[in-house]
Amino acid sequence: MNRLVCLSSVLVKISPVKPHINITMSEKTLPLQEQPQPPRAVSKSRRNLAGVLLPLALGAYFLTSSSPQWPSTSGSIGLQAPKCAQPAPLFPGNGDEIDRAYDHLSTESFRNGTIARLSGAVRVPTQSFDDMGEIGKDKRWDVMYDFADYLKTTFPRVHKDLKTETVNTHGLVYTWEGSNKDLKPTLLMAHQDVVPVPDATVDSWTHPPFEGVYDGSYIWGRGASDCKNQLIAILETLELLLDADYKPKRSIVVSFGFDEEISGRRGAGHLAPFLFERYGTDGIAVAVDEGSTFEKVWGQTFAKPGVGEKGYTDVQVVVRMPGGHSSIPSDHTSIGVASELIQAIEAQQYPAHLTDENPYLGQLYCGAEHAPDFPKKLSKLLAARAKSQPTCPGSNKKKTDHLALEAAKAGPATKYLMQTSQAVDVIAGGVKVNALPERTEIVINHRINVGESPQTAFDHLTALATPLAHKYNLTLHAFDGVPEAPLAISLSKSPNTLAVAPVTPTAVDVVSPYAVLAGTVRAVYGEDVVVAPGIMTGNTDTRYYWDLTRHIFRFGPGFDVELDNGMGSIHTVDERVSVTNHVNAVRWFMMFVRNMDEAELEI
Repeated sequence: MNRLVCLSSVLVKISPVKPHINITMSEKTLPLQEQPQPPRAVSKSRRNLAGVLLPLALGAYFLTSSSPQWPSTSGSIGLQAPKCAQPAPLFPGNGDEIDRAYDHLSTESFRNGTIARLSGAVRVPTQSFDDMGEIGKDKRWDVMYDFADYLKTTFPRVHKDLKTETVNTHGLVYTWEGSNKDLKPTLLMAHQDVVPVPDATVDSWTHPPFEGVYDGSYIWGRGASDCKNQLIAILETLELLLDADYKPKRSIVVSFGFDEEISGRRGAGHLAPFLFERYGTDGIAVAVDEGSTFEKVWGQTFAKPGVGEKGYTDVQVVVRMPGGHSSIPSDHTSIGVASELIQAIEAQQYPAHLTDENPYLGQLYCGAEHAPDFPKKLSKLLAARAKSQPTCPGSNKKKTDHLALEAAKAGPATKYLMQTSQAVDVIAGGVKVNALPERTEIVINHRINVGESPQTAFDHLTALATPLAHKYNLTLHAFDGVPEAPLAISLSKSPNTLAVAPVTPTAVDVVSPYAVLAGTVRAVYGEDVVVAPGIMTGNTDTRYYWDLTRHIFRFGPGFDVELDNGMGSIHTVDERVSVTNHVNAVRWFMMFVRNMDEAELEI
């Protein structure tokens, strides 16, 4: 619909003096987020021309576009229709054995068993380090063999009855063939590796990080919530369904990477092509990986499956200048020039901007419609936005985004859902106190906002470095393939550079994977939970799976209403997960797999 509004606004502005118009549209189908006002009145000659071209454009639009996702209503913010409709709880059909297996999740026997199984997984220290060498040469990879052996022993039915394959030595793929080959498979994902525990922090842990201690409420240890809990929950689900003699119509595929914490090139980077060769473009119905979870905000509990991810790039800056003895220094050293560039970078943040396709806009609408404590000022700004014309793709018009600026006041975790982030994370220069530094290197990490691209960061840094290069009579090599050169400032991008992820469709007025996921959440946790589209500021292994499916969800489905609120303990001291959270994750996966099997998807 936004494309339609943009097209109509172009057509009504057509002038006989300038008949050649270049219309640029996004290739993505943007979700309809607002009901725009009609264009202002135009002259008679322009109305006549628009009257000829607009109907043709409308016909072309509806012939080439997928069905619009008409929003539903919200009186609370003055909208004609809500934009955060909630599906009814979705329960799978009856089946005595399957229902008994599901009921078994509530027993003390299952609870004790899954505690032991997750604790055992935590005890295998599958740490992945940034400087890992090649598989087979770097012995630190060998712990993955131990973990694979542990899974094989712990989940015997999965390894006996399902097709089990390894990819690039440590990547694991399990396939449960469904009876109907015409149905696209359900893909469940997690990663085996965990972030390292620095030796200096071990004494700060309440319980040792690799002992998997259970204290009556939580399982403690590195990986307990990122994300061996999700991995074990998936395998628990498959084992229970096998024991119940479940017969899926839709194939179930499981993919476990092993280096997600260091960008996943060896794990998911090989697993995705392996699955792509088997299933092809858009050959998977839905993929669920780790990601956003539940959060209580504005007086309301939300489930926030990640339907998008920000882009990514690291930029290396190398400043090369003459050396010499420190007793006769130059006025400025390479460290000083690099520091001046850092100061310029940190003085200019990227602007906060909330595009129509950014999932956080959906979260705001959900808050306005369903949360009792949603701020009134945000409600007013949302209502004003809903009545305004959308920003057309390719537009160079820069306007202050008052909605984004107001929403960003909630804090950095919210601000950076709508803003490209920059962080100068690495600096190195000089080798000796009495020698002028000939080379200084800095690395700046960026997470790219929806609506922008890594090129946004490249252009920005080039603009900041150009006057410095002139000031100090240095050559500037800006992303030209020269990583460094004498008497120069050199800028280069990392091989991990990644565009902003495609946004998963979130329609609930059709039988979509999102509707199935949301209905499953509300079946497990009740209708008091509101499901809203989420966005990830970090990147998961799904970055390699974009071609396999349009329906990717980064979602941790476990939740404990008493003990949880967000993803607080990952990547830090005292990582842990409550047992209630973990059991609920198994409950969700069991229900989701069955709901997907029964869904007649309209995708």
